[in-house]
Amino acid sequence: MTLVACVATFFAASPARAGDAPAWLHALASQTLPSYPPETTAVVLLDERIITVKEKGETRTIRRHAVKILRTAGREEGEVVVPFDGETRVSNLHGWCIPAQGKDYEVKDKDAMEVGLGSGMLYADDKAKVLKIPAAEPGNVIGYEYEQKERPYILQQSWWFQGWHPVRQARLALNLPAGWEYRTNWINHAEIQPIVSGTNQSQWTLSDVPALKEEPDMPPSAAVAGRLVVTFFPRDPAARQKTIESWAEFGRWYDKLTAGRREPSPALQQKVSELTVAAKTPLDKIRALASFVQRDVRYVAIEIGIGGFQPHAAADVFASRYGDCKDKATVLSTMLKQVGVDSYYVVAQTRRGVLRGDSPPAFHSFNHAILAIRLPKEVPTESLYAIYPHARLGLLLFFDPTDSMTPLGYLPSSLQANFGLLVSEAGGELVPMPLLPPSTNQLLRTGKLTLNLDGSLTGEVQEVRLGAPAVSRRAEFLAAQGKDKAKVIESFLGSALSGFVLTHAEVGNMEQYELGLTLKYTFVASNYAKRAGDLILLRPRVLGQKGSSLLEIKERTYPVEFSEASEQRDTYEIKLPPDLAVDELPPPVEADYSFASYRSKTEFSAGVLRYTRSYQVKEVVVPASRLSDLKRFFREIAKDEASSAVLRSARP
Repeated sequence: MTLVACVATFFAASPARAGDAPAWLHALASQTLPSYPPETTAVVLLDERIITVKEKGETRTIRRHAVKILRTAGREEGEVVVPFDGETRVSNLHGWCIPAQGKDYEVKDKDAMEVGLGSGMLYADDKAKVLKIPAAEPGNVIGYEYEQKERPYILQQSWWFQGWHPVRQARLALNLPAGWEYRTNWINHAEIQPIVSGTNQSQWTLSDVPALKEEPDMPPSAAVAGRLVVTFFPRDPAARQKTIESWAEFGRWYDKLTAGRREPSPALQQKVSELTVAAKTPLDKIRALASFVQRDVRYVAIEIGIGGFQPHAAADVFASRYGDCKDKATVLSTMLKQVGVDSYYVVAQTRRGVLRGDSPPAFHSFNHAILAIRLPKEVPTESLYAIYPHARLGLLLFFDPTDSMTPLGYLPSSLQANFGLLVSEAGGELVPMPLLPPSTNQLLRTGKLTLNLDGSLTGEVQEVRLGAPAVSRRAEFLAAQGKDKAKVIESFLGSALSGFVLTHAEVGNMEQYELGLTLKYTFVASNYAKRAGDLILLRPRVLGQKGSSLLEIKERTYPVEFSEASEQRDTYEIKLPPDLAVDELPPPVEADYSFASYRSKTEFSAGVLRYTRSYQVKEVVVPASRLSDLKRFFREIAKDEASSAVLRSARP
């Protein structure tokens, strides 16, 4: 809860008020709990939502939530965050604590603080009420309830019933007007039939929902957590305009929402002419316009009401030179149209796995917007990798105008092997976004080094980074100030060397994002070679760690995700002193699996020890059924990375 951490200090002086907690909370506090694993910090006793839908589509939700804190780390459950916006009203917010000993505590709506949500936003009406419940300590029970009234844009509700804590009971009660119908879609959970009672009343209850397990390199929690999507169908056909039954309907809704937003202004048209006057080919024109929007239109959001979904007019975005992701997509689409190139909105989800090919149409499935550019037939595609061949529209090039460091032809890692909703005049279509080949994300490292008789290692290393490795390192350098830029390289060296001194460093193509990032640095590492009696141990793999111990800790539940497919190669040449000879070399390694491969070899010739290796990630998701193979793969790499060449004195 990042927001809670930021605002917690404002509540330090919030008074603890004595008051009786309600009977429902006392009943929950008195129950006997089963035993939980030692890492469990809290258990949710009840998570309940009672949703009542009115004839015109307005909803009234009563939320009740109770947690027993088991360990100190569970104290954060005492901070309640209730989001709302211009179409939502929150009232009757109450919080209580039932301590293991002593009187109950109560806090009310007037004790809450109202804060703004979102970062990078100039203005937005997304806000939250934050309430701190006193005495949130191990052994105590925390509970709260509130009422929320909303005028939804779409007649749909998503119930997230699984999180980082185990849940004793989760309950959703739905009250619909007479004649209304609904459809359910269960995600990451088997379908549960509701208990139907009264007039159009349904209730779903789940017991003992397990907690999500936090694991390194796991899919996003939203991709594995259980949830239920409920879509409402009013009895009045005219009111069904707010019901989305398919992705095609979702696309038509978004197409209507963005209608008229891509009209050019004279100033915008003039700028297009200036940017493309020297362009010799259609691709040159596309590159010039894409680069302008990426770098000259700042990311700043103004989201009020429907503005959270609807882009601003292209002319306004161009004039102000700022906007959010959908605004930047809108202005670029408008500029491309001026040179005869069509493009289409793609609403996307940056958390891979949340949206899948079989995902049901859900309103809150997306958090980003990019473009699909329809490539003219004469455009060569050799350098364009983020391509999707559409049966009706032809070759489409996915492009993210918001990511200033990912050039045209590439796609940010978070969007690769993912899905997006392509919006055209025909409606919406859920389409796959490609996983770029390993060759688009390269890290090539070459070192020419010298081993001295005192065991120190000196020399120069050069790196060439393309694609994602360039983006991540550029971001680190651009975020660093002055001398701190050297710390970026020192931090990397420190992961493999001890007692080193960085003596020189150069960075090339820092802001030429379409070119590879180049690094050149020299260092001295004392005591690199280690004595073992009459022998000397020298690690040929000087820098860079490809292995991982993430599968050695405990039993794994979820798949392992790599950020992108990549191709990495290391070559280290270490010149040995004439007084030393090679007694033994590490054996070559070759490990090849469907998801990744690794090869290494150590050779000695003409006084030079030469170590080469290649590491390639071919698939970004390794399913749980293949984790044993991944463990073997990482173990082979780790063994190679730690292996040493054995040296001895060349003198008799």
